[in-house]
Amino acid sequence: MQIEFTKMSGAGNDFIVIDNRQSQFNLEPEQVHAMCTRRTGIGADGLILIEASETADFRMNYHNADGYPGSMCGNGGRCAVYFSYLIGIRPAGNRYRFEAGPGTYEAEITGKESVRLHMLPPKNFRDDLHAGAWSCHFVDTGSPHAIAYVDNLDQMDVFTEGRTIRNNKEVFPEGTNVNFLEVTAPDALSIRTFERGVEDETLACGTGTVAAALMSYRLGKVASSPVRVTVRSGETLMVGFNDAMDEIYLEGPARPVYQGTIAL
Repeated sequence: MQIEFTKMSGAGNDFIVIDNRQSQFNLEPEQVHAMCTRRTGIGADGLILIEASETADFRMNYHNADGYPGSMCGNGGRCAVYFSYLIGIRPAGNRYRFEAGPGTYEAEITGKESVRLHMLPPKNFRDDLHAGAWSCHFVDTGSPHAIAYVDNLDQMDVFTEGRTIRNNKEVFPEGTNVNFLEVTAPDALSIRTFERGVEDETLACGTGTVAAALMSYRLGKVASSPVRVTVRSGETLMVGFNDAMDEIYLEGPARPVYQGTIAL
């Protein structure tokens, strides 16, 4: 089986994106995992199938790098929108509406290789959680996110500490993504994320970036919207929101890296 794909980067969060509107591909978890494995496969944090939708412009069928379906991926959603723009799903206009999991999202192209994605309201804010030696906060922004504030982000062993928190079944029985944050200005943060399903630190995480901005505003650590969030790749994502946190957007780069064909 030959599959044409586009490799895309959302601020360093990288994805294999495939046009599957004709439903010709039904990939097994092992195949997805093999494609996402670095050095022996294409290499990516996840795989996205762009599929037909009866109610929206398309459906984003997202899989984590482990091969299994994942929850909402913010940077993946932005890459899916830009890919759909490139293949002409909507020949006129730059606004898109797509399904992902149980939700429906809206987005618009805001410039060359730039996408603003409107997120759904957050759920389940939790504070004062103790995962081993770590004091954490928690919020669900389409994916579950633990948040810990640090003063030495560049020196953090994100893989070791993130994996410890992610696998603390007593506090997070279903696992969680883990974000370490450093406040750098009244309207700015830096973030590093250990992603569930990738089981490693990634160069960016969209839903984690949103979680970081909303939690930091809620706790009074940043003063206003939008919040500039610098991710591990060195690129910046913008998170805008109102006080009620029911109007939220994530904006930043979504770039095609290369196109190719893989034989499975």
